[in-house]
Amino acid sequence: MTISKAEEAEMLRLYHAEKWKVGTIGTHLGRHHTTVVRVLTQAGVGHSVLCVRPSLSDPYIPFIREKLTQYPKLCSSRLHQMIKERGYTGGPDHFRVIVARHRPRPVHEAYLRLRTLPGEQAQVDWGHFGKLEVGNAMRCLYAFVMVLSYSRQVFLRFYLSAAMACFLRGHVEAFEFFGGIPRVLLYDNLKSAVLERRGDAIHFNPTLLELSGHYRYEPRPVAVARGNEKGRVEKAIRYIRDSFFAARKFRDVDDLNHQATEWMTEVSAERRCPEERNRTVAEVFDDERGKLLPLPDDPFDTHERVQAAVGKTPYVRFDLNDYSVPSEHARSSVTVLASLETVRITDGKDVIATHKRTWDRGQQIEDPRHIAELWERKAKAREHRGYDRLWHAAPSSRQFFEILAERGNNLGSATSRLLTLLDATTAEELESAISEAIAKNAVHVGAVRQILDRRYQERGKPPPLALRVGGGKYQHLVVRPHSLSSYDDLNPSSEDPSSEDPSPEDPSPEEPSDDHT
Repeated sequence: MTISKAEEAEMLRLYHAEKWKVGTIGTHLGRHHTTVVRVLTQAGVGHSVLCVRPSLSDPYIPFIREKLTQYPKLCSSRLHQMIKERGYTGGPDHFRVIVARHRPRPVHEAYLRLRTLPGEQAQVDWGHFGKLEVGNAMRCLYAFVMVLSYSRQVFLRFYLSAAMACFLRGHVEAFEFFGGIPRVLLYDNLKSAVLERRGDAIHFNPTLLELSGHYRYEPRPVAVARGNEKGRVEKAIRYIRDSFFAARKFRDVDDLNHQATEWMTEVSAERRCPEERNRTVAEVFDDERGKLLPLPDDPFDTHERVQAAVGKTPYVRFDLNDYSVPSEHARSSVTVLASLETVRITDGKDVIATHKRTWDRGQQIEDPRHIAELWERKAKAREHRGYDRLWHAAPSSRQFFEILAERGNNLGSATSRLLTLLDATTAEELESAISEAIAKNAVHVGAVRQILDRRYQERGKPPPLALRVGGGKYQHLVVRPHSLSSYDDLNPSSEDPSSEDPSPEDPSPEEPSDDHT
């Protein structure tokens, strides 16, 4: 309960000048005796002098003080159990008050305000900004943040990974954005910077040392559990969450980074600089830019390098996706060089494949030339390729073929006929028709074709029939027949001999007459 300064002064006067007891002071002022004890204790009067009556905890006070000195954060419930085993009969509620009275007060550390010279220091850290859906994958969204300690100029770049390659890429892009390099970079004790640390002995990540040697700056990790030493970047990440990322709408990471660049050069740069309150960050940064170390002639190589093995199929697995290679490299070892945009696959010094990188997962990225070459080398490659093409275009075809296989049907013929329908219609239409055929337990190609015909007729379009012609200039030819409904109006002629029923006396075509026996 809060009391006024006048009441506190009156309690102190009655106790020291008039020699009143605690209970008398509380009765006179209408306050509980514990309130009087608290005021007098804060004024420096010992608790032993203020005790109104003996307490059950008095014999255990030395034990309580000893344990609290040894274990300052020991909770009162555990301490209560310990003294109950030693004969204490009091309840836990009042015991908490006793423990709080004797618990050592924490000593709060005071910090000096750190000041740096222009171009002297920058601070680096990662920030986690939730997850982003990319195709079938959920990727973590990370923000690489570098802050110049003097001008507070912020560099911000978002990545879908916090791997070493993205960490290096963030440094290179930050140095290019600043137009120079600070002399010292402060890091947290993350694995991309510090592999191991024991006291003052620090084992830096060798790749980070290569980067610092290339750009001629000093990497310096902060002390363990001393986030205050890199408070500028910690505060910058909070600033990014509130000022930039909150309620932000974006299409993909590229769009997000484009918006981040505009925010860095406009909103963030126009705020007041803490070092010089009468100037903006952009104005102070213009002065600091001339104090930065110059950039080297060539940027540091930030490609992710991974050794991979090609299996019996001509694909390399990288980042949970499969990338095609020429078939002659099957069952061999290759090197994957990946940037944020491309994936290059090399065999020694030769680049054998180049693909656009996907951040999805479980995808199969192919170069048509690799597959065409495989078709030429394998006689049965076309059939297997047909299965693979159907499974990618219409996932329900997998179940469709499983049912056909159980029945003993010709899978090659079914594949060819479904590919014909796929060439004449869209993958979505074929997938929907196959799903409906499976649901109706009509698992045959004719049912799929009938479903497609019905749907096209309902939309007033010709049926999706295509003629698969051999190679050459006719390979993309699609023949669409006209509607046959006009023939329904025609009646067969009564004079047509084929319309007359055969005489029962006539010999059957399958049975020879007696004249021929």
